[in-house]
Amino acid sequence: MSDSPTPRRPFLGRLPLPERKFLADALRAETVGGILLLGAAVVALVWANAWPAAYRSVLDTTVGPSSPLHLDLPLDAWAKDGLLAVFFFVAGIELKRELVAGELRDPRAAALPVVAAVCGVAVPAAVYAIVNSGPGGHPAGWAIPTATDIAFALGVLAVVGSHLPSALRAFLLTLAVVDDLIAILIIAIFYSSGVKLWALGLSLLGLVLFYALHRMRVRGWYLYVPLAVVVWALMHESGIHATVAGVAMGLLLRCTKDPGEEHSPAEHIEHLVRPFSAGFCVPVFALFAAGVSVSPRALGEVFTQASPLGVVLGLVVGKCLGIFGGTWLAARFTRAELNPDLEWGDLFAVSVLAGIGFTVSLLIAELAFADDHGLSERDKAAVLAGSVICAVVAAVLLRGRNRTYRKLREEELAEEQAVAV
Repeated sequence: MSDSPTPRRPFLGRLPLPERKFLADALRAETVGGILLLGAAVVALVWANAWPAAYRSVLDTTVGPSSPLHLDLPLDAWAKDGLLAVFFFVAGIELKRELVAGELRDPRAAALPVVAAVCGVAVPAAVYAIVNSGPGGHPAGWAIPTATDIAFALGVLAVVGSHLPSALRAFLLTLAVVDDLIAILIIAIFYSSGVKLWALGLSLLGLVLFYALHRMRVRGWYLYVPLAVVVWALMHESGIHATVAGVAMGLLLRCTKDPGEEHSPAEHIEHLVRPFSAGFCVPVFALFAAGVSVSPRALGEVFTQASPLGVVLGLVVGKCLGIFGGTWLAARFTRAELNPDLEWGDLFAVSVLAGIGFTVSLLIAELAFADDHGLSERDKAAVLAGSVICAVVAAVLLRGRNRTYRKLREEELAEEQAVAV
């Protein structure tokens, strides 16, 4: 007699307790980082508009050695190439863990957030391309509105006091993890140029050494940190965007536990590095990237010129339609049953929240129009405008359901306390 199949957890159903605890730990640092990110963005806007010469002077300050690997970079380049490599390192660890032990481990459970992420990239890109298809358009910026910023989104949730249940937070996190993977592929393929094969080859050899040492269970931060810096520097020299090195090293870490280990190396390192990434690297990047003009003329250009308008519509309309529409269609195709405690309107609100595309969108805006500072600045202003619109609309939608969310969170906490006793 064959065993009965394992019951399928409903879509957005309550997570198992171990997964819920890991999620809470992971998102706690991101939430604090999100609040710091919001603060850094505000400081950048005030600084750049009140004292623009001083702001630009700091950004253009060059630091670092000119030889042998041309690391004499301005501070804003250190922020986007260096600090964001740490951010993508954590994203690589998150992706590896999701593939080994998280939602992406089970193809059935992974289908919906993966489809949501892919559609949440494709539809905003299509919206931008349509807006910029005519005369005066700038199709090179198609990737700007494709990213979701999990830290900014969680910061908004913290500010508005939403008690979003763990299942919705897990969906948002998994969506953002896949989104980050797509973003790094886009950056590596479409926004890298003049590749130096010798530097790329040495960087790949460094990654092989990193992997070999890790698999041989060699321990010692004094080995891995210098090696990571060398791999990053060689990747930067190669012409491939340096953040690729970060995500590659994150993916190479082991997410399974050996006998006697309380945590896997990936979980342990993520626990150490995530606060630095969320609390320092991303806010400092925002401080150097978000300082754009917010004069009436500049804001008018955001909504009248093709490229920035495409960014705003891509984030506000494209992200929402892509994520919600893709998830709804995938659920119908796979016959997934929605958690009876939630409604499709809850997923719609989260889809709007996912339109906050701050960190990676700002990075791509700089890469897409590196030779046109004015257009890059307008597109970054559009990223800010679109993200703020999504944050406000999502906050209103989520606050309307906060009583239901609070009840679900109380049930989760009661379950956790019962297990602890």
